[in-house]
Amino acid sequence: MKLGVLREAQDRRVALVPAALGKLNLPLLLESGAGEAAGFPDTAYGDQTTISSRAEVLTQADLILTIAPLPEADLAQLRPNTVLVALFEPFNQPEIADTLNQHQVRAFSLDMIPRTTLAQSMDVLSSMASIAGYKAALTAASYLPRYFPMMITAAGSIRPAKVVVLGAGVAGLQAIATAKRLGAVVEAFDVRQAAKQEVESLGAKFIEVEGAVDQSDAGGYAVEQSEDFIKRQQAEVQARAGKADVIITTAQVRGRKAPLLLPRATVEQMRPGSVVVDLAASSGGNCELTKDKEQVWHQGVLIIGDSALAASMPQDASTLFSNNAVNFLKLLIDDSGNLTIDMENEIVRSALITTSPESTNP
Repeated sequence: MKLGVLREAQDRRVALVPAALGKLNLPLLLESGAGEAAGFPDTAYGDQTTISSRAEVLTQADLILTIAPLPEADLAQLRPNTVLVALFEPFNQPEIADTLNQHQVRAFSLDMIPRTTLAQSMDVLSSMASIAGYKAALTAASYLPRYFPMMITAAGSIRPAKVVVLGAGVAGLQAIATAKRLGAVVEAFDVRQAAKQEVESLGAKFIEVEGAVDQSDAGGYAVEQSEDFIKRQQAEVQARAGKADVIITTAQVRGRKAPLLLPRATVEQMRPGSVVVDLAASSGGNCELTKDKEQVWHQGVLIIGDSALAASMPQDASTLFSNNAVNFLKLLIDDSGNLTIDMENEIVRSALITTSPESTNP
């Protein structure tokens, strides 16, 4: 069985790094230059690897690991029953399963792996969210026209920046921790009351709004809230926003538009020079003024919409993605290097999104 890894079309990351290859007993077909943008040249992959053209990987590999789904032109070159492992996001792209079935491939979506303790070592979403949260704080600090920490100088004292983080999941917690390390005063809000202890353990103040619908089994995502709660939440956020220098938003509801946390009126209350970093931009944004992959200035406030901040740190992002993916592949490949799809395994069953001889994800 041959493993194939391709160069990502619009991403500097690579799905498999050299250090992780040794954990799999498989020969690798690597598209030439696949890891170069992430700092992993072809020569780093060793003797177990055959440097190939893209066409050779597509037509000869039995299992192909990528970050983004393959385009239609690539799918057309695959042999029937080729196994694909990637971030297919079937909740956001419901047509993807039908497309993959038409090409008679077996596809496993890494974002469908249950976010449980048992699957923690395979949780690509958490790994990428952690990087995104870290980079969100750094991005905000680089654009904010003032210090994050308090500074006492001969020329006078500078107060610390105030950062508000909306959503205290993996990305939010990393943003909190990074902003605190940079010296900011940090407040955070999350609909899950269970997040309070985590927020406070990082030295931030937890913003409480009574009456939230708490769903502990939501897989790390936010859940939809009542209209009354949303109004009270927006009123509380608006009160805090007027005093904030930076707002970082991370809330997403799986398969649905991101909840609106920062309406235009709230942004207009922020001081000129303030910065909003919206990590939910790709699913509609938590800020009313967000435009995905764009920077928007509104009355002196900068709104940065970017859900792909993890890709801006391609070396570490590739390493973490690769480790998560390899831990998942170990469930599909036995010690002899043969494919074994165990549909009794909850992780495997949840990740399979196409019809196959084994089963179909419901």
